[in-house]
Amino acid sequence: MAKSVITIPATRSRYTADEIGSCKKRRVAAYARVSTDHEEQQSSYEAQADYYTNYINGRRDWEFVSVYADEGDTGRKIGFIVEK
Repeated sequence: MAKSVITIPATRSRYTADEIGSCKKRRVAAYARVSTDHEEQQSSYEAQADYYTNYINGRRDWEFVSVYADEGDTGRKIGFIVEK
């Protein structure tokens, strides 16, 4: 007689401890900076803010919080801030 194996599916994610199949949204904000405070850099900032706003809103698993800005500081970066 062959042995039968019963598989018990996981109910929680091993990475987040959330229930399997749940769609818990992460709160995400964009962080945008330009390299100078010159007038021509303003359009760069606006383009960054628009891009990240649309990108975050396009994700079902992310909730848009805000765009944080530090205009006019030299040599800075842009990116995401993710709250777990």
